[in-house]
Amino acid sequence: MAIRIEGGVTAPKGFTASGVHCGIRRNRTKRDLALIVSDRPASGAAVYTQNLVKGAPLTVTRQHLENGTARAIIVNSGIANTCAADGIEKAEAMCRLAADALQLDVDDVLVASTGVIGPSIVLDPIEKGIPALVAELSKEGGTNAAEAIMTTDTVKKEFAYTVTLGGVDCVLGGIAKGSGMIAPNMATMLCFLTTDAAIDSRLLDEALHEVVGDTFNMLSVDGDTSTNDNVILLANGAAGNRPITEKDADYKTFVEALHALCADLCRRLAKDGEGATKLLETKVYGAATVEDARTVARSVNRSSLLKAAMFGADANWGRVLCAIGYSGAKVDVTGVRVRFLSRAGEITVCENGAGIPFDEDVAKTVLTEDEIVIEITLSDGEAAAVAYGCDLTYDYVKINGDYRT
Repeated sequence: MAIRIEGGVTAPKGFTASGVHCGIRRNRTKRDLALIVSDRPASGAAVYTQNLVKGAPLTVTRQHLENGTARAIIVNSGIANTCAADGIEKAEAMCRLAADALQLDVDDVLVASTGVIGPSIVLDPIEKGIPALVAELSKEGGTNAAEAIMTTDTVKKEFAYTVTLGGVDCVLGGIAKGSGMIAPNMATMLCFLTTDAAIDSRLLDEALHEVVGDTFNMLSVDGDTSTNDNVILLANGAAGNRPITEKDADYKTFVEALHALCADLCRRLAKDGEGATKLLETKVYGAATVEDARTVARSVNRSSLLKAAMFGADANWGRVLCAIGYSGAKVDVTGVRVRFLSRAGEITVCENGAGIPFDEDVAKTVLTEDEIVIEITLSDGEAAAVAYGCDLTYDYVKINGDYRT
């Protein structure tokens, strides 16, 4: 059983991190350069955005991870290093600067960037910031790293879990950024995960892809799939557990812990969606297949009409049915039940695909809370899925109306 503990990306043994302001961003006080380092070689896995337009850092990271190992990740915010003619050159240079300072092979360094798409990234502030970045590496530096990767985020996202594998206590930790341009097509944000568990790189990759399908691929803020986003997972084995080399009980336990960590990050990302006031969790039960359950949950979760209704605390359940109907999933619409739940209570608003009498004042009270569950029960099978999202507010337009300028 995984237990949540304090910390983030540096909670596992053997990992340090840092975050500094080097001058990439216009804001002269905001940290904009982060570094995560393992004190020993680590197995590495990653999942990348499905957008055909990809940031140069993704190409370089994919190349550096071909051997399944890595030691460090350097990340900047402010400039995405996407669609720039010299993007690959600049991403490689960032890896080289970090590798030289850490006395590592350049292939042992991964790179990520987030920010405005288009401009060429300027290396001079990064080169000048590297000495401070390396000097500040520490077990306490994970929080600074979490801050340095933020763009329009209003809060840092970091969590950690402990789990017992083969009688040995192991830790998983992570940080993430993302507030807008988030839609379920891989992992549309930046996320860096670490663990001191020992696990074969092939199984690490399978575990990550399995968990991403149920967590980050079920996350949507605005329906836009970003160009730069990826999830990177490093496992350095510092805990000393017997290495996981097959899909045994330890592998299953590891996957469950990784899922708990990523689900927490998803909830925090969704709740901090640009302009959002509410976290929305769409839970689907009774689908014919897992894919049908996921399809329904994602469709309802990204409905702009429903998101707007949730902002207004309007129990407009018809918008739920509408989104189910155009989702493409195989659903008997005459067997659908819809309920809204929150800390303030719960209320059923639809049975057998049709409206039922309910107290609008009670519904308003339920939907005024800042965390809402939209529960959909189908009558087609036993499969289930959960999607993570947020409401749609006036502030989303304000934030994105002048994001670049």
